[in-house]
Amino acid sequence: MSENNNQKDTHSGLGLIFLIGFMGCGKTTLGRKLASRLGYEFMDLDHILEAQVGMNIADYFSIHGEDAFRKLESEVLKQTVYPKHAVISTGGGLPCFFDNMQWINAHGRSVYIQLSPKTLADRLEHEKTKRPLLRDKYGEALIAFIDEKLQEREPFYKKATFIANGLSLTAEKAEALLK
Repeated sequence: MSENNNQKDTHSGLGLIFLIGFMGCGKTTLGRKLASRLGYEFMDLDHILEAQVGMNIADYFSIHGEDAFRKLESEVLKQTVYPKHAVISTGGGLPCFFDNMQWINAHGRSVYIQLSPKTLADRLEHEKTKRPLLRDKYGEALIAFIDEKLQEREPFYKKATFIANGLSLTAEKAEALLK
C-alpha cells in the first residue's frame, strides 16, 4: 500500500482521492457527497470516457470488445488532467488491468468500497442493461458471477490505501478515514 508522503492531514492536503470497488458499490454516489463535503471537484472516469468516445460504455463494449475498452479506460485514467483536489470515481474493473492500481496509488489515495456479492447483486439486479458484464444473469447466477469476479479483483482492490465497509460508509466516515 502506498501513501503520498507529500500530503498533509488537512483538507487542503488530501489531493486526489480515487474511489474503487465493484460496480454497484456506490463509488459515484459517495464520490459526489464526499467531494461536496470536502469542497473538491468530483470526476467520474466512466462519464469522461463516454464523453470522449461519444457513446455509452455498454455500446462501446459491445462494438469494440472488452480488451479495447480496458485499454481505453487505462488511457483515460492516465491522460485525464486532474485538478489539484478531486474525488474520482473509477470503473469497477479499472484497478485490475495493466498497472492502473499502481498508477492510482502513485498519484493519490485510494479507497476500496467493499461489499458482499449478495449486497452487490441486490443493488445491480435492475441496472443490468447498462452493465455489459451482467446481462443475462439473474438471482443465484448473478451472485455467483459477482463472487467469482470479486475473487479475481480483490487482490487489486486490496492494494487500496484504505479499505472501507460499503454498508456503513458515509461521506463523513470517508472523510475521517482519509485524515
